Amino acid sequence: MEYYTFSANDGTTLAFQSSTPLTPSPSPVNDSIVLFLHGFSGSSAYFSRNFPALSERSWVLGLDSRGHGRSSHSKGGYHVARLASDLRDFLLHIYSLNPGKKYKITAVGQSIGAAILWTYTELFGDAEFTSFLFVDQAPLQDRDLRFEWDEKKAHRGCYDEESMLAAQAAWVERPEETYVGLVDECLGYRYQPSSQDRDRSPEERQQDEEYFTSISRVCDVRWLARLLADHTRYDHREACELITKPTLVMAGRRSGCFSLEGMREVVERVKNGRGVNMESKVQMSVFESGHWLFWEEPERFNQEVLEWVRRWE
Repeated sequence: MEYYTFSANDGTTLAFQSSTPLTPSPSPVNDSIVLFLHGFSGSSAYFSRNFPALSERSWVLGLDSRGHGRSSHSKGGYHVARLASDLRDFLLHIYSLNPGKKYKITAVGQSIGAAILWTYTELFGDAEFTSFLFVDQAPLQDRDLRFEWDEKKAHRGCYDEESMLAAQAAWVERPEETYVGLVDECLGYRYQPSSQDRDRSPEERQQDEEYFTSISRVCDVRWLARLLADHTRYDHREACELITKPTLVMAGRRSGCFSLEGMREVVERVKNGRGVNMESKVQMSVFESGHWLFWEEPERFNQEVLEWVRRWE
């Protein structure tokens, strides 16, 4: 994987990783692209355990959202809709490298990465994509008791104005503590330890913590706090109904962020949306790990992604 950059429509420089060299022009092994969108305060480096296996048969791309990773930290742009617009600019950039070439794009959105794809679909449709994989994200983080969206479906820790303001304060006032807290929330073996975790050495646990906290540390915490507010309040339930492409929802049984019930809502919304014959095109896969299931169970994750790509190419 190599890093490259391009410019969004507001001039912001955004970075991405590519498994295929882009100079003088990309020559991927075939017309299959697997595109990764990372979670809140993350980067494309989240998927370092997934890129090698998947790049053996597809062109793998990992975008660093603005304000994350190696992408520029713009003064504004702390909205999911802005990140969706950046995704559109990214796809235009990729197609500009080989004018006239068409690709079969499987989009993998993890956490807020899934929200970016739902927003993209709401704004621009899903014609650019062949299929989707949404990784451990419910379509609404806030509780909405008017529409039977309670603690069983909403985010476990950030679900209303009070808890969102507390989370913002934590990111801004106690960032180092919050970086570690994110790791505790997102790795299943830390959030909900079980006997199957006994083989994890203290060294591995410490290395995981250092890896993910170093990625979060790159971000501007005040900018992140504003993005958090937008992400928490954004209701994507109706946007999921606009999806017309095959969809696989991947969920962590030990996720510190969402319940399985909340993520099943994505399945039901897509099945009963506007797509044709979606019943057989929408599935859910439950992992025995946490929010970062792609990290804790990389072999299974990679295999399921490969099988999904093959199935719908």
